[in-house]
Amino acid sequence: MTLEELNACCKDAESRVEQLKKFLKIDEKKEAKAEIETVMSDSSFWDNAEKAQETVAELSSLKSVIEPFEKVCGDVEDFEVILELVDEDPDMQGEADSAWKDLIKKLDKLELVSFLSGKFDKSNAYFSINAGAGGTESCDWAAMLLRMYRRFFEKRGWKDEIIEYQAGDEAGVKSVTIKVTGDFSYGYLKAEKGVHRLVRISPFDSNARRHTSFSSVDVFPEISDDIDIEVEEKDIRVDTFRASGAGGQHVNTTDSAIRITHIATGVAVACQSQRSQHKNRATAMSMLKARLFELEQEKQQAEADAIRGEKSENSWGSQIRSYVLHPYQMVKDVRTQAETGNTSAVLDGDLDMFVEAWIKQFGG
Repeated sequence: MTLEELNACCKDAESRVEQLKKFLKIDEKKEAKAEIETVMSDSSFWDNAEKAQETVAELSSLKSVIEPFEKVCGDVEDFEVILELVDEDPDMQGEADSAWKDLIKKLDKLELVSFLSGKFDKSNAYFSINAGAGGTESCDWAAMLLRMYRRFFEKRGWKDEIIEYQAGDEAGVKSVTIKVTGDFSYGYLKAEKGVHRLVRISPFDSNARRHTSFSSVDVFPEISDDIDIEVEEKDIRVDTFRASGAGGQHVNTTDSAIRITHIATGVAVACQSQRSQHKNRATAMSMLKARLFELEQEKQQAEADAIRGEKSENSWGSQIRSYVLHPYQMVKDVRTQAETGNTSAVLDGDLDMFVEAWIKQFGG
């Protein structure tokens, strides 16, 4: 590009950064960060460990937005300096072109959150994986997905906690529910809601035949206490059971696990993450209210679409992505057509390509 074109690009970048500053409420977040740091400097801060942990988590959440924004601001300023040098020394044109390509990638990535304007997109998420029909094959595929997503959560700096875990009869996972804590976690993860299909040579087949397995992903947001969802005792059935899982922290030795079923809708949720039955019940009730609220939102959206004569996308219950490991290697999203041949990277948590493509097309 010419120096004039690069200067125009720089002006555009400055404008986009300013818009992001307003959308992300950076000034407000910086004030909140300063207040928290003042509180944390008090010698009595750790007297209440539980409250202190919540405060630390809140600070981490603020930093996860502020720091990437400030990094991009610094990159824009550096780019301005490079353009001044190009004006004095045209031989630096190549460095300026390279710097712009790098800057625009970072800006695009940061700007992605502007697509997440839904009511609960900023919320934490409850994330469930359920093995489909097919016994051990599907349970093993669900376990592969669990590993893939936990790697994805880790790469994004999100915290995850297994709320409910049901192991497969022979291997893998029948079902698992995870609470994912992090800014915009629901906004990003709703892109993954639907059926995931795996094609491979089965490690469980002595004849080395190709098998197709299915597992489904469901995602719903954690809703705040000020959202009014009333659930009466007469409307639910509560069952207690002994937790079973992959071992260690997932297994309790008492019947403290809780399953709550909403009788009218059939919605069922379970929690076994705590040794306290009371805490598990509180978490399960929170999940139930969130799920019922989401169902009501979906019902209202479906009615509105019917009036307008539109057909909204229905990811749940339909295949959204294929992971083919044999006879060739490819992961392809059937909604956005995003695809890659690097299946090992995807299964190791490199999902940005698919999540970002969905958000740009359907998010908000």
